[in-house]
Amino acid sequence: MTRMNYRTDTVCIHGQGSREAIETTGAISFPIYQTAAYAHPGVGRSTGYDYNRVQNPTRKEAERIVTDLEHGVDTISFATGMAAVSAFMELFAPGDHVVATDDLYGGVIRQFRNVNEKNGMEFTYVDTSDLSAVEAAVRENTKLLYIETPTNPMMQVTDIRAVSEIAKKHGCLLAVDNTFLTPYFQNPLDLGADVVIHSATKYLEGHNDTLGGFIVAGNEEIAERMRQMVKTTGACLAPFDAWLILRGMKTLSVRMEKHQENALAIARWLTGQPKVRGVFYSGLPDHPGYAVAQRQCRGYGGMLTFHVDSQETAHRVLERVKLIKFAESLGGTESLMTYPFTQTHADVPDEKRRANGIDETTLRMSVGIENVEDLIADLAQALA
Repeated sequence: MTRMNYRTDTVCIHGQGSREAIETTGAISFPIYQTAAYAHPGVGRSTGYDYNRVQNPTRKEAERIVTDLEHGVDTISFATGMAAVSAFMELFAPGDHVVATDDLYGGVIRQFRNVNEKNGMEFTYVDTSDLSAVEAAVRENTKLLYIETPTNPMMQVTDIRAVSEIAKKHGCLLAVDNTFLTPYFQNPLDLGADVVIHSATKYLEGHNDTLGGFIVAGNEEIAERMRQMVKTTGACLAPFDAWLILRGMKTLSVRMEKHQENALAIARWLTGQPKVRGVFYSGLPDHPGYAVAQRQCRGYGGMLTFHVDSQETAHRVLERVKLIKFAESLGGTESLMTYPFTQTHADVPDEKRRANGIDETTLRMSVGIENVEDLIADLAQALA
């Protein structure tokens, strides 16, 4: 397959090379291969497709595009983002130690505590934007540094290249959850990461209508191990869901630009509101991670978090927003608002939530692509 040198917005639609020539109709939209099995042309012979858990043309095309967007070696797709995380963690063994961002998505923390710790793994959670804290947390049995940047929900920014140097120094892998910024704004493999993780449910698919997850491998060894893992555990991405993600990625570039434009305008507006006590968005110059974000990212994304003056105000906003929907997900065309304290981070111990800045006044907003003046008007009436 010939690889070109297309820019990112073109890659979202076409990838860097040609798609697999498995049909001759010239269909512009890649076909959905809705099948569980494939016929063999003879004994010991294969078309390259044998069983849907292992191979599917539609899924393979989605993986090709993501691999090209993230500058990886291979991408392995899963039924959900958490299925991807769960399968990835099976690469490690009892006694292995992980240093993880302390402000991770609550579902990942639940996976680590309820599954991986039960299976004998050890975890230390630190503010990975503090490089000295990362270095101090590494042990002789540390096998993985696992980070989100920006974090969910407090938007902390970690210097990927610097953490990569720590990982290499100690012989660890570095995995980066790139869900919030997507490969349109950030490429962790280029900064030294070994693995990139995506909840494709979010911005990659972008329309709030399916689930999916991706592991992007930076080398062949990890890719092969992950292929064996999805074959063994079976949490593969279904053909129709793969097609929905393919369709969504075609507009990733234009959506991310609009998400960011709206989010920056709303973040600036929120900073001037009397009932708002703090705004967390890495595109604001006073954000602690602003300088790092400028070095390693091409944009700041569409996610922001803010604190209001009381629990009562937070509840009132959630109940009064009209255009903005009170819902747990993120990354779609519609604007959504979440209450991390009782939703995404409900399973995080209360002391830890509060230490990370998540309390009864915390609201997280996934800024959609609606007219920004309509979104601000909705926030204004909800905060009144």
